[in-house]
Amino acid sequence: MKIKKPNLSFWQIFNMNVGFLGIQYSFGLQQTAINPIFLYLGASEEMLPILNIAGPVTGLVVQPIIGAISDKTWSPKWGRRKPFFLIGAILGSLCLFAFPLSPTLWFAVGLLWILDAGNNMAMEPYRAFVGDKLPEKQLSFGYQMQSLFVGGGIALAMMSIIWFQDWFGGATEIEGEIPKWLYYSFFIGAFLSVATILWSVLKTPEIPPSDEEMVEINNHKSLSFAERFKMPFVEISKAVKEMPKFMWKLSAVYLFQWYALFIYWQYITPLFMATMDFDISTAAAQSAKMSLTYNIVTAIVALALVPLTLKFGGKKIYALSLLGTGLALFLIPYIADLQLVLIPMVLFGIGWAAMMGIPYTMVSKIVPQDRRGVYMGILNMMIVIPMGIQTITFGPIYKYLLADSAINAILFGGVFFVIAAVLALRLNETEVKKE
Repeated sequence: MKIKKPNLSFWQIFNMNVGFLGIQYSFGLQQTAINPIFLYLGASEEMLPILNIAGPVTGLVVQPIIGAISDKTWSPKWGRRKPFFLIGAILGSLCLFAFPLSPTLWFAVGLLWILDAGNNMAMEPYRAFVGDKLPEKQLSFGYQMQSLFVGGGIALAMMSIIWFQDWFGGATEIEGEIPKWLYYSFFIGAFLSVATILWSVLKTPEIPPSDEEMVEINNHKSLSFAERFKMPFVEISKAVKEMPKFMWKLSAVYLFQWYALFIYWQYITPLFMATMDFDISTAAAQSAKMSLTYNIVTAIVALALVPLTLKFGGKKIYALSLLGTGLALFLIPYIADLQLVLIPMVLFGIGWAAMMGIPYTMVSKIVPQDRRGVYMGILNMMIVIPMGIQTITFGPIYKYLLADSAINAILFGGVFFVIAAVLALRLNETEVKKE
């Protein structure tokens, strides 16, 4: 029997999403601060894609497996999803504290693997958690609230980088070492990672499984260890075979969208080093301002997208936002003024808000409640596979096709966003309602 879910108030939906602030603060540091740290520790620009392979690999392995396991989990005290994103937050917190203390490049790369595993352990059960709690008519609001916290968390990380460099940077920096001002942003992230997740865990009770779900969960518990170990892989394989057509179409959009996003995050700092002749610290600070701008826009427009998607349809708003993001990347390399170059980030921020909310709303409407965790994990596989392809392929593309030019890299990303926008127009929203 399907459980009837009560409508939640604004503050109930707000509280259940607070944990995303800490997760996305960490993600913001990964976007803007970790690649400069690699450069500080001696990495070349050509190495940046492959050094970031931790994200795709851990996301591909951890998220669908944890999602599948969480579908078969229930504790009267802790719930179904909460144990996973709480453990993930603690693991991420420890890595964030240690990251700026990295003595060598390969130590930092190893920490990135563990940090990504922790963040991935938290991420997809959290997305399933929101879908579990909300009735269908509130899903759009719930996932756009997540977009608000995505923007807010990353914006806070960027503000910390800018402020601490302004307060403590400059003369105290030693070439070849991670500057001390960068430490504080990571230490704040270590605190927020746990504190915000705890807020959501303590403020939001989970809905108990239905009688049918409890029978399935208890049957799963009665299996041998070997059978339970195999079960997540069986569930993932079965879910992929039975995946709705809509998700296959969305995977094509994601291929180009996330490949392009990874290019931007890796090469926006080298872009300013090339076009403005900045050192690493100054270029990293400018890229932090870019990220701060677009994430503030994301936080502002996230909830405004809810009525727009209801009126015009998620497909149109999503495709238009991807096109705007591509336009932003076409403009950035040709704007020499450090203030004017922030203007394209308005378009980028609108796009980021749509990317972080609209696809999750669509998918959550068509997947079964008792398999939401595994399908949210598979949706993340559609993110990390393009990222994995990018980390392996873009180094040679950057060197041999794009002439070692960060400008060309950003323009290449813009082309991929335009392709993603065209593919988004193929998403048939009637399939979401039918399946």
